[in-house]
Amino acid sequence: MLNANNISTKLSAFLIEIGEMSYFAGRFFKEVFKRPFEFKELLRQCYNMGNRSLLLVGITGFIIGLVFTLQTRPTLMEFGAVSWMPSMVGISIVREIGPVITALVCAGRIGSSIGAELGSMRVTEQIDAMEVSGTNPF
Repeated sequence: MLNANNISTKLSAFLIEIGEMSYFAGRFFKEVFKRPFEFKELLRQCYNMGNRSLLLVGITGFIIGLVFTLQTRPTLMEFGAVSWMPSMVGISIVREIGPVITALVCAGRIGSSIGAELGSMRVTEQIDAMEVSGTNPF
């Protein structure tokens, strides 16, 4: 059974978490537009995250197309529309399923990559070294 003290503790923790997220978001948007812009680093990160995800996205798209073909073939055979299958699969992958699968695969790969890089920097104390030297690690 919930008592008033437990509810107030959970509400307080929730509000503190919301405040910390708001502070982080505000700090992020303040730092994004602050000079100097690291354009070379931006291009390097775009290459590492985007270009290196192409193979994984391509393989995933191929497998999704294969499964989609195997699932729809029996139904199309009933109606005598098997000849429409290549165009149907191509259009559905490009228009509907492709962007969603690309977003999910890239989000997973890029998120884990950034997490691993930040974890490695924390373990090797690079972030602490930046704070000590007066550089903003944010």
